[in-house]
Amino acid sequence: MKTYDILIIGAGSVGLPTAYYFANKGVSVAVIEKEASVGRGQNKAAIGGIRATHSDPAKIAICQESIQQVSNMEKDHGYDVNWKQGGYLYPVYIEKDEKVLKSLLEVQKRFKLNIDWLSPENISTLVSGINMYDLRGGTFSPEDGSASPMMLADAYYQLAKKAGADFFFNEKVTSIKTKNGQITEVHTSVECYSAGLVINCAGAFGRNIGLLTGQDFPVYPDSHEAGITQPVKHLFDPMIVDIRPADTSKNYYFYQNIEGQVVFCITPLPVRSGLDCDNTSEFLPQVVKRMIDIYPRLRDLRVRRTWRGLYPMTPDGFPLIGINQDIENNLLAIGMCGQGFMLGPGLGKILAETFVDGSKKHDFIFKQLSPYRSFDTEEMLK
Repeated sequence: MKTYDILIIGAGSVGLPTAYYFANKGVSVAVIEKEASVGRGQNKAAIGGIRATHSDPAKIAICQESIQQVSNMEKDHGYDVNWKQGGYLYPVYIEKDEKVLKSLLEVQKRFKLNIDWLSPENISTLVSGINMYDLRGGTFSPEDGSASPMMLADAYYQLAKKAGADFFFNEKVTSIKTKNGQITEVHTSVECYSAGLVINCAGAFGRNIGLLTGQDFPVYPDSHEAGITQPVKHLFDPMIVDIRPADTSKNYYFYQNIEGQVVFCITPLPVRSGLDCDNTSEFLPQVVKRMIDIYPRLRDLRVRRTWRGLYPMTPDGFPLIGINQDIENNLLAIGMCGQGFMLGPGLGKILAETFVDGSKKHDFIFKQLSPYRSFDTEEMLK
């Protein structure tokens, strides 16, 4: 049996930064991953956006920390992760959306989010060529940005290894043994492990890992599709998020990355539940039409590829963060609802400060995102 202070299940968007921040505090860390290398799950399907523009204090605080860590990755650690601080823009074309975003603006400012309402003229200056017809204005948060999911995953992997973390690939967790409210053994297809704290960072398979401990946590994956174009000269900076629904989709969003490629994604309607990650024929015509309607300059771009990834959803759109109430050495960091890439860096640092340093300053996050909450509210900007 291999024994560690910390055992992390999953080497993805949450597991990798968590491994680094714990190992960097001097505790022994092991990471178990069923794939052959890091970031092979849903991390590689992320489109790269990192925003603190949320509707609640917990996610705002986590992602503000993520932005701090990712934006300084090259300066602090020497790893270029293609960070681009282009901001997030929510243009508004209908009265209902204007009322929602303006009411939310008051809450966001109260939680110290750098965000403001822009006039149509200011939006036109920010994104030259945007469709001005019926444009009522919109919110803009300049500190948000984007990075490369694969480059960031590799950066955290290298940092975690340098800090002493051990990684075990091609190992699927097959069983978890408990006794007297403790995980005593974690068995994989290869080895057996024990640890003072076992952290479930299994992403879309977080519920499956929970079932091995006898708990059924409400994490149910659904799928979203995304795509990327050929690189072109600079057109615009912010991530553009259109929250208007259409017949077969909800919101959609796109941005131009630091390499000049336009990256885009859409929220399908109805929800596509399950683990199917095959591309669909309807995605590209659907999302392209909506993107060109709002930003006609995209009409001649060539799409390089499309893909489909999983969003591990919870009933209210918020993650499940906290200790398993039946197993005191089992920490949950699951149900990221498709936002693991933007939440992971900040969350990993917060978890290490809480469970190694004993910090209490993040207690409000654990209270709001408790796995045992009532689920009677809903994330407004999920």
